Amino acid sequence: MLSSALRSMRTRWVTFVGSFVALALGAGLLAMTGLALAATFDAPDRSPERFAAAPVVVAPSDTLRVATSVGERTARLTDPRPVPRDLADGLSALGPTAEDRTFPVRTAGTDAVGHPWSVAAATPYRLLSGRAPAREGEVVVTADAGPGRGPRAGDRIRIAVPGASAATGPRTVVGTAAATDFETAVFFGDAEAARIHPAVDAVAVHADADAVRRLARAFPGMSVLTGDDRRRADPDPDRDSEALTAVNALLGTAAGITGFVSVFVVASTFSFAVAQRRREFGLLRTAGATPGQVRRTVLAEALVIGTLASAAGCLLGEAAAPLLARRLVDEGLAPDWFAIGDATWPLHTAFWTGLAVALAGAAVSAHRAGRIRPVEALRDAVVDDGRMPPSRALLGAAVLLTGLGLLGWSLLTDPGDVLKRKAYILQPMWIIVGCALLAPLLVRPSARLLTWFPARLPGATGLLARQNASTSVRRTASVATPVLITVALAGSLLGTVATIDEARATEATAVSGADFVAGGDGPLDPRFVQRVRSVPGAVASASRSTGVTVLEEGTALISSEARAADPAALAATARLPLVAGRLTDLDDGSVVVNEEWETRTVGEHVRVWLGDGRAVSLRVAAVMRTGTGSNGVYVTPANAAGAAVDRVDIKVRAGADRSAVRALLEKAGRDTATPVMTRDAWVAAHHPRTGGSTRAGLLLILGIALLYTGIALANTLVMSTSDRVRDLAVLRLTGATASQVLRLVAVEALMVVAVGAVLGGAVAGLNLLGVRSALALLAVSSPVVVPWAAVGAVLAACAVAATVSAVLPALAALRARPVEVAGARE
Repeated sequence: MLSSALRSMRTRWVTFVGSFVALALGAGLLAMTGLALAATFDAPDRSPERFAAAPVVVAPSDTLRVATSVGERTARLTDPRPVPRDLADGLSALGPTAEDRTFPVRTAGTDAVGHPWSVAAATPYRLLSGRAPAREGEVVVTADAGPGRGPRAGDRIRIAVPGASAATGPRTVVGTAAATDFETAVFFGDAEAARIHPAVDAVAVHADADAVRRLARAFPGMSVLTGDDRRRADPDPDRDSEALTAVNALLGTAAGITGFVSVFVVASTFSFAVAQRRREFGLLRTAGATPGQVRRTVLAEALVIGTLASAAGCLLGEAAAPLLARRLVDEGLAPDWFAIGDATWPLHTAFWTGLAVALAGAAVSAHRAGRIRPVEALRDAVVDDGRMPPSRALLGAAVLLTGLGLLGWSLLTDPGDVLKRKAYILQPMWIIVGCALLAPLLVRPSARLLTWFPARLPGATGLLARQNASTSVRRTASVATPVLITVALAGSLLGTVATIDEARATEATAVSGADFVAGGDGPLDPRFVQRVRSVPGAVASASRSTGVTVLEEGTALISSEARAADPAALAATARLPLVAGRLTDLDDGSVVVNEEWETRTVGEHVRVWLGDGRAVSLRVAAVMRTGTGSNGVYVTPANAAGAAVDRVDIKVRAGADRSAVRALLEKAGRDTATPVMTRDAWVAAHHPRTGGSTRAGLLLILGIALLYTGIALANTLVMSTSDRVRDLAVLRLTGATASQVLRLVAVEALMVVAVGAVLGGAVAGLNLLGVRSALALLAVSSPVVVPWAAVGAVLAACAVAATVSAVLPALAALRARPVEVAGARE
């Protein structure tokens, strides 16, 4: 069987080249994404950065730890408590200490952080020029803290300290320090830093670690860090693992889509190849070959192609993986240090997966080939009856019904689940797979419907194209299926994300009753807050961003974003989507929750942990609907864990002069460097449409699907055109010119692409209808956003690939004389 398979492959290489390329590309993409995925499993072991020169660091723990019946559960605290004054004084008795204070500053348009100079000795910062700050108004800046040449000793620069109005003003640069890659720092004198930010954020201690631990035990929530653990006191210590988590999800999804699309492309290629070789298999059966020998021949061909293509794909993936890593870094999807490691398991996985896909894709075709009867095959070798195996129809119907059932179940039980990333990426695959399996049943009526008008235009091109597309069902289905998958993926994924983004922006606009909004990106200048509250004709609601954590079902710690505001001002400037209770009932002993909470009955008490880790029991004052998931929790400032005001919502009173109010607000904003925006502008700025890592990830997935679609189109059309040489010659003998024949071939290809596009658009529309239904059930009024530009680009690429793949082989076939071709085929 192997020798027969090799001879067949040598004589019919055009039939197999597409399968080889598709498999090699699939194995290469799996190897490439697998190697990149392996590099995300472990973040690099970084040494301490900020406190590299301090033997012991005492800092507040940013982790909430709660003991449950199934073990300890942890959650991130939004506002860890500062180091107590008593602990700081006790540490100074054990040995030399340096108290660190960290607060945001802004200089010359650059966001930086402020510290007292005394802590610099425990950090990598060293003077490059000048001296340390000794008096009020003197600072040391890092070399890149200003524009152009950077500040030098003796320069006067203006420094804004959000949240500390008295600290904003010009400063004299008395020294510069070398820059670091983890922050941009501005150092103040110790007394001035303590006045700006009284809380102690960490203490560097030169003392025995055991003595420090014994002292710290009396102060819950404090961590004693030594060795590599000192990195927990660095800025954003989990940034590496968090970045890798996002990359891991992106690459995992891309690998899944690669496998999903490659199976269809390979299976479709082998199926079409077997259909083309019915005469060949019929002759083998007539010559005495058994059905088992025919099946083994097809499987042997798949084994050879799979082995060679998978090996080539592994080499291709290994070479391309570093390029992918660099692209992820350049796009900002991965940290700067991200690089491919020395893992080899992705190569083994890619090879055996590619081989398995080849054999699986050929298995059904081999079974069909073995069922060919000699006389039947010789009689019907060139006839396409369009019949689809009952097993495929049943499988397609089962998969499609499963997808629709899962969607319906989610809508009935938890509509919000439809809007989650895992659901809107994986759930549409069921419907796409089901429709792709049923494609042979769908293409004929779709083709006849779409070609009804072109067939009635003057000339024979439209009529011939219609008859060829609707009668050659296998060829039409083989070309339309990858187009269907790609269009459905583009419309479903990009459309779903864009629709959800639009819904969240719409919801944010509906919830806000303010006319103007300031802040949202960090602490606001207290002078601005004070001036806004005194603007005639305006109602201002100053709020703080914090967090609340609750233990649900006794085992799961669930953290929610929360805002702390005065209930009366909040009620005047917001339109919260309440389903129970009243906002005016909110007080220091209560909380406003949403319907996702386990405890959501007004009047009930729930135990929560605030942003600083304090456990309190709060009464449920009101309940909001869940919406798109952005409706968080509301508490009063007393439960905000000391968070600073970071947003002010302003509403113009009825009858007040809106222009006058706006002028006063903008003046207050200019005087305190605080931007004031209209509500719509603020929503657009803080609820941007799809971008960043999400869009880049989806485009990567669509790029993979589009690449496979191009291969499938090229392979199928090249094979089908090579078998239509006699048909093209007959057209020439009947009087058609070469240009007319080429035009017919191109029109046929475009018609089939149109069939796939319509079916894919219908699938995408069905998926988007599910998203729209979920939003309606969540009482969110927002239109469906169709990614016309992306879908149009996908269709254009498919049309170009199909036209080129059909016309070029036809052009080569037309070089021979029609009489010779017709005679040779007779």
